[in-house]
Amino acid sequence: MERGLLWLPLLALFIGLAWAGRTEYQKVEAYRIWAEKFQRAKYDLYAVLGQNDSDLTWGKPTRQEPADLKTFSLKDVQEIRLRVDGQPIDVNAPPRKGKAIALEFVLTEGDSIQVPFTQVSLAAKWGQVLSKDLQALHS
Repeated sequence: MERGLLWLPLLALFIGLAWAGRTEYQKVEAYRIWAEKFQRAKYDLYAVLGQNDSDLTWGKPTRQEPADLKTFSLKDVQEIRLRVDGQPIDVNAPPRKGKAIALEFVLTEGDSIQVPFTQVSLAAKWGQVLSKDLQALHS
């Protein structure tokens, strides 16, 4: 009886981990299907991002399909900034770590769009690639 009570918390932990793993797998599978229609795409715990030519679509990953999708064009972007902990950072010399990481797209109307990332290095690579695409559009 006592041994059974000792194993009960471990069983609950195992069930919780299995549920969390299944949920994350469903999110990744929904992203995979969604990402097939894009030339370039990224999955992140915070956001999904897809690119077709100059159009960028981003939203929040869910188990069914990405939600809260928003689309904008690089043609409407004036500048792309990497923000780490609220501070603008050079995409060519990013820090190794940070808490709040986002790519900020400053639009020509003055508005800005921030796409969150979990990894500084991934955000910096996307920033570099998208900055090159932006320069090619404006030249």
